Amino acid sequence: MQEIVREAGSDHGGFPRHGHEDASVIADRYHAPDIVQIADGHRMDRDNLIEHTRPVRKNRPTARDRIAARSTLYVTNRKRDLAMEVYFFGEFTPDGRMRRGHMLTRTLPVTET
Repeated sequence: MQEIVREAGSDHGGFPRHGHEDASVIADRYHAPDIVQIADGHRMDRDNLIEHTRPVRKNRPTARDRIAARSTLYVTNRKRDLAMEVYFFGEFTPDGRMRRGHMLTRTLPVTET
């Protein structure tokens, strides 16, 4: 996979590593209006994606119109603490917006510290 190196303040597609811009503005900038993302077999459209997306600002390996990313989410809710590995594979339009994304997740054991 060919690695694309960007400026220090941004990564693939110009996604900022820091910032507080509204999620819908960012989604519309980098995703096609008919974005479809499949996460563990569940289909998410644009509105679902915006609703459920949290910023993950890691380096992302890319090759032409493809992207792959792995991250770990740590979630605390009313019932329990969770840690989940997320594997993401995406495809971009020629103008750099995301067209399609597939995610696989795996719940990890949470260790007490």
